[in-house]
Amino acid sequence: MMTESTLNASLSGEAIKTTCAYCGVGCGVLATVDADRHFSISGDPEHPANFGRLCVKGSALGETVGLEGRLLYPAIGGVRADWDHTTTYIAAQLQDIIAEYGPEAVAFYVSGQFLTEDYYVVNKLAKGFIGTPNVDTNSRLCMSSAVAGHKRAFGTDTVPNSYEDFEHADLLTFVGSNAAWCHPILYQRIKKAKVSNPAMKIVSIDPRKTDTNEIVDLHLPIKSGTDVLLFNYLLVEVAKSPALNTAYIDQFTDGLADALLAAQQDVASGDVAERLGVDGIDLTRFVDWFVATPKAMTLFSMGVNQSGQGTDKVNAIINVHLATGRIGSEGAGPFSLTGQPNAMGGREVGGLANMLAAHLEINEPSHRALVQDFWQSPTMIEQQGLKAVDLFDAVATGKVKAVWIMATNPIVSMPNADCVREALANCPLVIVSDVIADTDCTRVADVVLPALGWGEKDGTVTNSERCISRQRGILAGAGESRADWWALAQVAKKMGFEGFDYQSARDVFVEHAALSGKDNQEGRVLRDFDISALSTLTQDEYDALNPIQWPIQLEKQKLVGTKRLFEQGGFFTSNRRAKIVPVQNVSTGNVTSNDFPYALNTGRIRDQWHTMTRTGLAARLTRHIGEPFAELNPKDAEKLHVSSGDILQINSQWGQALARVIISDGQQRGMVFVPIHWNGINSTQSRIGAVVNPVVDPYSGQPECKHTPVMLKKAALNTHGFIMSLNSLKLMNTDYAVNVRSLNGFRHEFALTDDRLHETNANLSEWLLSQIDVPVQAERMEYIDLAQGIVRFAWILNQQLIAFAAIASNPDARATLPPRSWLDDQLGQEVSNVTRRTLLSGLAADPNSDVGPIVCSCFSVGKNTITRAIHAQNLTTVMAVGQCLKAGTNCGSCQSEIFRLLEQECKPVASAV
Repeated sequence: MMTESTLNASLSGEAIKTTCAYCGVGCGVLATVDADRHFSISGDPEHPANFGRLCVKGSALGETVGLEGRLLYPAIGGVRADWDHTTTYIAAQLQDIIAEYGPEAVAFYVSGQFLTEDYYVVNKLAKGFIGTPNVDTNSRLCMSSAVAGHKRAFGTDTVPNSYEDFEHADLLTFVGSNAAWCHPILYQRIKKAKVSNPAMKIVSIDPRKTDTNEIVDLHLPIKSGTDVLLFNYLLVEVAKSPALNTAYIDQFTDGLADALLAAQQDVASGDVAERLGVDGIDLTRFVDWFVATPKAMTLFSMGVNQSGQGTDKVNAIINVHLATGRIGSEGAGPFSLTGQPNAMGGREVGGLANMLAAHLEINEPSHRALVQDFWQSPTMIEQQGLKAVDLFDAVATGKVKAVWIMATNPIVSMPNADCVREALANCPLVIVSDVIADTDCTRVADVVLPALGWGEKDGTVTNSERCISRQRGILAGAGESRADWWALAQVAKKMGFEGFDYQSARDVFVEHAALSGKDNQEGRVLRDFDISALSTLTQDEYDALNPIQWPIQLEKQKLVGTKRLFEQGGFFTSNRRAKIVPVQNVSTGNVTSNDFPYALNTGRIRDQWHTMTRTGLAARLTRHIGEPFAELNPKDAEKLHVSSGDILQINSQWGQALARVIISDGQQRGMVFVPIHWNGINSTQSRIGAVVNPVVDPYSGQPECKHTPVMLKKAALNTHGFIMSLNSLKLMNTDYAVNVRSLNGFRHEFALTDDRLHETNANLSEWLLSQIDVPVQAERMEYIDLAQGIVRFAWILNQQLIAFAAIASNPDARATLPPRSWLDDQLGQEVSNVTRRTLLSGLAADPNSDVGPIVCSCFSVGKNTITRAIHAQNLTTVMAVGQCLKAGTNCGSCQSEIFRLLEQECKPVASAV
């Protein structure tokens, strides 16, 4: 909700400082908006996370805040209702369920997209007033193993270092992180630091060779799930070397002897390099670099966290930093690269089912009493709640009768997602708060509530380096949308609870800040998280709050943040000493077999976010990769008899999905990588969550999303085609269908079996015409060769191309379809006589006008354009390409892809910069 000061600034055309809505980097944004909701977006040069740089997703924020697809009013059973009636209904339904089944029959599943204020209110309502511990979040899928590892080692969920340490490091190791795509602003910051410090060594530990490898000096492509073995080996070698910091160990830690014994037993089971699947010389080089480099940072992300052994992986990494004393000092420490914009803020307020607010513990009676006394609540939970996978299992079995889902789409993102969909479809009460009207979850909801979106909601977020930033409301909410904290408070009051009379996000925030300081001192309930210095902020001070890292002190009337912790100990265990945790490598929860011989790995792609409900609205974000893909090693592709662009069928014990084949020698043999983003609204069978196994880490409850045994085969789809139109069409009822937003309209890719085509009782041209609706006055151009199974249509109205359709049904159907890139650009454009002559071929009369598949989304620079320029201008560096075409000069996310093109077109490459 907009504050008056922000409203006045926004109306005057002043740039408003806010924070990006996507990953955990937490970039500062400058946003201006006009009366028609048109945004101008740029990076905030004063924000310490990004210093003015934005990735393409952040740059496109203004393209995702329109009214298209918005959920604009509450509804019960599909019937529009007002807020008063809807919140009264929700309150009464929850009270009835609690009366009959008890409070634990109620659950909340929320999101790292929440603002901290939203997170705080839902946890207060559930854990202190309703009395249910069953509040979990999609952050369980993101960083809960990092949380568990931090707590086991440090006593609290603390990130010891800051982003600026990346620039001070002499050795920086990525573990399970494709930062070039998933954290591009930090990646570019590291890339720049390496230019300034050529002696800096960068290592990537990842089964895949990704775009991050552009700047690495050493890649260790370890076998999936062997991270613990690698870092145990490193610990054993450190213990033999001068890098072992006995002074730090003796003064500040416990447990080295047990941890070292466990590590020694682990590495003694056989040749370590062979077990890891890496070259022995490379392994020795990594160990030597780490041992010899005091300023060493280890950056880990989803490849570590999303594992059945994720917590042990985190502790294996932390162990070597504690053993060397390389923690919380300039340029040295372990660092969790968080996936979501406010996963950290959610952790601060107890957003996970196993946490209380303010970094307090559910299992500690004194902590529970502290929170209950502060809230003056009628009850307080006494045990941990159900973590995400268990929560939806409880919905399936009927243990949970009501679930309120907010700002997330678990039918897409959860493992074993088909079972999640079935569970929700059969749940007596499903409430969904979202900004988008049609999602997988709203389709099974009994009640839907319109939430504020980015640019409308007002509050705070905390990024990966503990930096609290304001996300400011810049324009009024669309329709009847309201803040999530407000909706929760309304229901709380109608359930008869006191303590929810918040008038603004500031009211929630200062209460949250005050709780962080309650009894937070030596001899009482000391903890790391303390922002009580912010508990007296006025509305104007809250509106003007600048980014600051917790813990926060007030010194001489000035707020002072904290860059680093633990360089001189000061941990938050009972004896204030860190714990070096014994861990050993174990096999993944489900192993490959003759029936399921491949391992599925899932993750994000460069230009998309989560389940695409927002990023899918921006045309430039779908131009780089528009369809779901399955990345295979060339040898596996040959074995499976598939080529690039074929459709691969992916089956596990839990479900099935379809995706286009991409062949890459950066993919390990025996593995397949598929992105997580496609949902049931924009695709028929490409929700990869339906395939992912529901194995979870025993400590964190985080699902194993990086290793699911699967069977792969070429999908038996002999008919392929696509339709381009200015207006969106319904998702086609075909075996494979994906809707893709294009620059001037929409593209609808499809493929189907011979049987399904025969069921239509229509020939190819008749069937294709039945799939598209165009004005009768439009001119139709056509090419029909039924004998060869090829049909193409183009529709022109008022000299503009308004639609194009192509279908092919033959053994080589896909290869006979025209390329999409040039046609995408022609849609909605005037058709010249020259264009008309080649339109049905899908090829430009002037090859130079075909930019090819998009590489640089910021400036719409395609592969063909770059390749031509490389040869015509003798370009040999990424910088030279940027100077010539601007490609890669904005966010830099595409620089790795440009580098690969240079490698292909002009070997050897002179420079990556």
